[in-house]
Amino acid sequence: MANELLNQLDDKNKKRLESLARVFGQIRAGRANASLLDRIQVTYYGVPTPLNQLASITIPEARVLLVTPFDKSSIKDIEHEISASDLGITPANDGNVIRLVIPQLTEERRKELAKEVKKEAEEAKVSIRNNRRDILEIAKKQQKTSEITEDDLRTIEKEVQAATDKTVKEIDALIAEKSKELLEV
Repeated sequence: MANELLNQLDDKNKKRLESLARVFGQIRAGRANASLLDRIQVTYYGVPTPLNQLASITIPEARVLLVTPFDKSSIKDIEHEISASDLGITPANDGNVIRLVIPQLTEERRKELAKEVKKEAEEAKVSIRNNRRDILEIAKKQQKTSEITEDDLRTIEKEVQAATDKTVKEIDALIAEKSKELLEV
């Protein structure tokens, strides 16, 4: 019973960490990163299709993304969707490939992005704490209905707290890594 609750907590925490890592990957840090284009959907033969299924995305230089469509006829649609997105990057189309030059960030913009990173991380920590609360409530209900003993409840509480602390440390490590990346010139 205790292992089942801990596995449930671990699954929820892992999903939240993966979500946070995805969000951090989409925050532009002045460097080329293929995950910047993950959210872009291109209408291809009437069906919204993720860009990474329509083109290969490479990084030939530190601040350049190169989008090479598999079907050259879709290049205009891809260029339009990138322009219409909230990336703030103007695509350059040469007929075969699309070049995206990522502009250097200003100091002010870097600090804004660092604040955004901290805000996202704090939301993740709140979510992790809510997961802890939910699991402890389940354990307390099981103790009241005599499914587990009071000693088992104490053990579960300690293990749940340890798992929560571990996940919060992982979030702190993600914050430090992304903040360093953002503030580095």
